[in-house]
Amino acid sequence: MNRAVFLDRDGVLNSNVWNPETSAYESPLTPEQFELLPKVIPALRLLLDSGYFLFVVSNQPNYAKGKANKDTLDGIHRRLETALAEAGISISAYYYCFHHPAFTGQCVCRKPSPYFLFKARDTFDVDLGRSWMIGDRATDIECGLAAGTRTVRISELTVSSAGGGLSAVDLWSAANLIVSI
Repeated sequence: MNRAVFLDRDGVLNSNVWNPETSAYESPLTPEQFELLPKVIPALRLLLDSGYFLFVVSNQPNYAKGKANKDTLDGIHRRLETALAEAGISISAYYYCFHHPAFTGQCVCRKPSPYFLFKARDTFDVDLGRSWMIGDRATDIECGLAAGTRTVRISELTVSSAGGGLSAVDLWSAANLIVSI
């Protein structure tokens, strides 16, 4: 069976952007706003070189909220895919939830549901007990724990554990932590 690292997108792989309408940092709303965070490429390469399959698992509710259309979201995704491909980084699959309970009702795929991790397990023969979920929100960690993975929460506050898992300041630190265990 394969080991995997499941990665949230916004706040882990790319920068969140300030939205003055909501006074909050959010997912990019245009492809031009998409920017990989520092050391993402070497972090992903380290994980790949250590034998992990990589998956992106991300809640993307801006479509349900009417903030972005599918073409815009596809453009943002293409920016990510292109940046990773140019660096020779292979993502096994991308899993996006485009729902939001306040706008579309409940769904099976929105984190903290482990739906997409189970889908990857079944499709790619992933051993979830030997795999990791990396995210910057409590729902990411809850998702990983519900699926039986170990977890790393990305946080500027470095603490030894976060909701039953580890924490790191960025993806580079998280990748080094994972490969050292």
